[in-house]
Amino acid sequence: MSTAVVTGAARGLGFEIAKVLAARGLTVHLTDVDAEGASAAAERIGGGAFASPLDVRDSAACRAVVAATIERTGDLSVWVNNAGVLFTGNAWEHDDDARRLMIDVNATGTINGTLAALEPMRAAGRGHVVNVVSMAGIVAAPREAVYSASKHAAIAFSLGTLNDLRLAGVKGVAISCLCPDGIWTPMLHDRVRDPDAASSFIGTLLVPEQVAAQVGRILDRPRPVTTIPRHRGVIARFGDAFPRVMLALARPIRTSGVAKQRRIARRIEQGTWPPRP
Repeated sequence: MSTAVVTGAARGLGFEIAKVLAARGLTVHLTDVDAEGASAAAERIGGGAFASPLDVRDSAACRAVVAATIERTGDLSVWVNNAGVLFTGNAWEHDDDARRLMIDVNATGTINGTLAALEPMRAAGRGHVVNVVSMAGIVAAPREAVYSASKHAAIAFSLGTLNDLRLAGVKGVAISCLCPDGIWTPMLHDRVRDPDAASSFIGTLLVPEQVAAQVGRILDRPRPVTTIPRHRGVIARFGDAFPRVMLALARPIRTSGVAKQRRIARRIEQGTWPPRP
């Protein structure tokens, strides 16, 4: 592996993933709708890292990033679909723009990036697409229904396409879904006092470095789906298999998430959050 593209890489998890890939010796192309942020992030990483603006909702733009990457480096080994957006609250309270944005970025953006990357990877017979999904891609999260729907679509597309590759006889190209619990990134920084975001705080609240490190492990040992932490994946799959149980537990689970938010808010005030990785 020699070259990687990371979407949503200007900050947060995307930036940490880019750092992990660069430390493994890959030349990293950081992309983001925030062009200045992506450029600054690439400068911080160094080692030949470079940046481009990218709106993952634009399939032609994704293909252009692939072409620019190959033109500059001669290769595309890894593509990480990390860009994502979240709005919380009851599904019927979102306006059309909010619903459309979550579906377009989280689902369609993942599809666009994956298909763009697969063109040269299929031709070369090798490559790895890593799609950052979420635990919400396995089990529906209350007050995050549209977000969950977009993530369910992302994981279904990823696994279906991986099956299509194998049926077509393409064995050297992998697609892996990474499904972490809530991550302390800018997506959640301003939601620690938002009770509608309680679902993102219920389990193990991770820091970006923990999740980025897992990307490196997935490159060494591709797996269709990896949950972080693993035990939370078991719980999520149980909830998906028995939806009536989850409906009965919805209120106490949300209460637990709100309590977790309050504890984290106090730790922020005390200067003990986030923990050092």
